[in-house]
Amino acid sequence: MSKVKVAIIGCGTIANSAHIPAYLANPDAEIKYFCDILSHKAQAAVEKYGCGIAVTDYKEVLADPEIEAISVCTPNKMHSIITIDCLKAGKNVLCEKPAARIYSEALAMQEAQHESGKVLNIGVVNRFNTAVNKIREMIQNGDFGEIYHVYASFRSQRSIPGLGGAFTTKEIAGGGALIDWGVHYLDIVMYCTGDPQPKTVSAKAFSKLGVDMKNYVYEGMWAEDTKNVNGTYDVDDSVTAFVRTEGPTITLNGAWAQNIGVPEHYIDFLGTKAGARLNYGGDFTVYSTADGKLINYKPEFANKPHFQEEIDGFVRCVRTGEKLPSHIDTVIITAKMMQAMYDSSEQNKEIQL
Repeated sequence: MSKVKVAIIGCGTIANSAHIPAYLANPDAEIKYFCDILSHKAQAAVEKYGCGIAVTDYKEVLADPEIEAISVCTPNKMHSIITIDCLKAGKNVLCEKPAARIYSEALAMQEAQHESGKVLNIGVVNRFNTAVNKIREMIQNGDFGEIYHVYASFRSQRSIPGLGGAFTTKEIAGGGALIDWGVHYLDIVMYCTGDPQPKTVSAKAFSKLGVDMKNYVYEGMWAEDTKNVNGTYDVDDSVTAFVRTEGPTITLNGAWAQNIGVPEHYIDFLGTKAGARLNYGGDFTVYSTADGKLINYKPEFANKPHFQEEIDGFVRCVRTGEKLPSHIDTVIITAKMMQAMYDSSEQNKEIQL
């Protein structure tokens, strides 16, 4: 069987750190195009990886009947536009998270997927993380009893990405800490607890520490090559939220930047029989009782690289039509919740869903 011909649209940080290496490691995939509106980025990918054709117009990719699969790795503003064009052209798509800037754009993507019948997966890569799936299995098996509340904390002291560029421009990104980091934490919570329907959302998003960009002090910065202190900063650098669902309640506390020097990146699953703290991107510890004693233990298991698992799954489902956990029909719930959080913050009231 011939290899799945792939195109990468957007040759920035996430493409180079995750998507491209994973495709190159997949024996059933072949990258034919590197596409970026900045020609030097596309050409640099061709030279670095020794394959593919550099182009600047993604419509050129869509016109090639050999292309079956496309990774959309652009800024959020273009997610829905490019993805919908790809689906209409009969291409299968893996679009990086978040699905889109706003819920209505994500709904349009879902509609295009339903009309085309092609694959549309969103890059919620933690659904392919070994530790996340172990916790999900334990919850499904009843090991924790009833999961009645989940607390998610994603807080760093000074980690605003690409200050002044696309990451911090609402018109491009749709939001800040919530839509960039919070999407992963919310998605893990929903995935592990069976994707319960949200009922009410109350939230407040803050834009405080990054506003004075020229005096912003930091230790490190993701996508620092896009930094522009004369650019725009109009997104949230911290957020807090409370969600009622048909299952557990959810508390969210997140910050790109805060004046507390203690980073916290974990999710607590609180059950009637046991609880667990999942360290984001790492292991987890279970807390319970046995024989009248308090106990805790840290399960040991072999971790699989989750980006590789995500790409392998995408390539596979292009051939089989398999519906992965990252399908737009599932991920759309998180998009709906994040929209409600931003709406709640702007309107200063609880949102009914």
